[in-house]
Amino acid sequence: MKVTFLGAAGAVTGSKYLVELGARRLLVDCGLFQGLKRLRERNWQPVPFDPRALDAVLLTHAHIDHSGYLPVLVRAGYRGRIFCTDATRRLLSLMLPDAARLQEEEAEYANRHKFSKHAPALPLYTEADAHAALERLQPVALPSSRALFPDLQVGFSRAGHLLGAASIHLQSRGERILFSGDLGRTDDPLMRAPAPPLAADWVVIESTYGDRLHAAIDPETEVAEPLARALARGGVVIVPTFAIGRAQLLLHLIGRLKQKHAIPDVPVYLNSPMAEDATPLYQSYPDEHRLTAEQLTAMARVAHFVTSVEESKALNQRSGPMIILSASGMATGGRVLHHLKAFAPDPRNLVLFTGYQAAGTRGAAMLAGAESKCHGEWVPVRAEVVQLHGTSSHADYRGLIAWLAASPQPPARVFVTHGEPAAADALRQHLRRALGLDVTVPEQGESFG
Repeated sequence: MKVTFLGAAGAVTGSKYLVELGARRLLVDCGLFQGLKRLRERNWQPVPFDPRALDAVLLTHAHIDHSGYLPVLVRAGYRGRIFCTDATRRLLSLMLPDAARLQEEEAEYANRHKFSKHAPALPLYTEADAHAALERLQPVALPSSRALFPDLQVGFSRAGHLLGAASIHLQSRGERILFSGDLGRTDDPLMRAPAPPLAADWVVIESTYGDRLHAAIDPETEVAEPLARALARGGVVIVPTFAIGRAQLLLHLIGRLKQKHAIPDVPVYLNSPMAEDATPLYQSYPDEHRLTAEQLTAMARVAHFVTSVEESKALNQRSGPMIILSASGMATGGRVLHHLKAFAPDPRNLVLFTGYQAAGTRGAAMLAGAESKCHGEWVPVRAEVVQLHGTSSHADYRGLIAWLAASPQPPARVFVTHGEPAAADALRQHLRRALGLDVTVPEQGESFG
C-alpha cells in the first residue's frame, strides 16, 4: 500500500490522493486548488502522473476543491470510470459545467477589459472539457460496498457535510485504507451526521477545523442578529454563499426567521442558477438530510430565483432593505463579485460570509479588513462584514476525534490533510493526546508506503 499526497497537503483545497494498492493505481478525489496564487498556479502545471495508467478515480463529494480538476484529468488522457455517489453525480452535472462557464466568462471579461497579465487570458478548461468528464461518471449507492475489481473492494459511507458526501474505504489483499472526505457535524441543522468509520490500517482525515471548536450558538440566532441590524438601517445584505449546501441552509433559516418575525419580510433573491437547480435535489435524497417535505417546500419559496444576467444586473440598481444570496461562497468568482462592487462601499450594507474562508481568497481578505479587488478594480469595503460560525458544514476537532474514536479498531497510522498548516498540526496533536495514534501531516508530493 502506497499513498502520494498531490493536494490538500499544507492547504485546504486541491484534494488529490494517488493510491497504489496491490496491483491497482487509483486517484481518490481530483480537486482544484483555490485561494493563494501559489496554490492556484498548481492547477496549470502538468498532471504529475500518467492519467492513462489509473485504474479508477473515486470521489468523496462534489465540492470543486475535491472534483474541479476532473476535466483537466480527462483532457490529459484518463479514460476510465469515475466512481461517486448518485447525488454527487447529479451535483457534478451542475457544478462542472458551471465552473467551466465561469472560467470562460471571466477570461472573456478580462480580455475585453484588458486587466489580465496574460494575452490572451484563457480558462483552465472549457464546458466541452467538463461534459467529457461527466461522461465518465459511474454512480454508486450510499451506503454501498462493492468489488470494484476482483482484487479490490470499495465502500462508500455517509460523511454528512453535503448531499452525496461519502467517506471511501478501500481494501485489497488484507490491506485497508479509509479516506474521511469532508466530515459533517453531528448537530448540523440540515445534513444528517456522518456514519461511524470502518476499520482500516491507514486513515486519511480532513482538518479544516482541526484547531477550533464551533461556538455553542443556535444558527438561527446567529443569522438573525446581523440580518436584523442591517435590514433595520435599510441596508442591502450580500451573502456570498456556496451554491450547494450553504445556500439551502440559509434559505431554510431565513424562512424560519421571517415566519417568527425575527427579521422583517424583505425581498430575498437567490442569484445563482446552480443553487436554483440544486435545491430540488434535496427531495430526491430524504435519507441524507433532516428536512421534512413541508420544510423543503417552504425553503424553495423563500427567495425569488434570479434567472438571467439582465435581472442580475438590475439588482445592483435597487436599494435596500433586501437580501441577495449569490455564489461563490469565498467570493472568488461568479455573480457575487458584481454585487460586491455595487454594495460593499456603502456602510449601511452587510456582507455576510457563511463558512470557512481559505487563505488567499477574497472572502478572507475582506474579513481581515482589506479592500476587495473585483475584475481588476479596487473596491473600498465600507459595508459591515460578518462571518457566521454556526452554519459551518465541517466537524470541529472534537467531532473529528469522536468520529475516529468510533472506529472498530485503532488505525496503525493516520494522515492529516485538507487544512491550513496550523489546523492540520493542531489536529495531529489532538489525535495523539486523545487517542494515542501515530499521526503524520504529509507535505505536498510526499509518498508513504
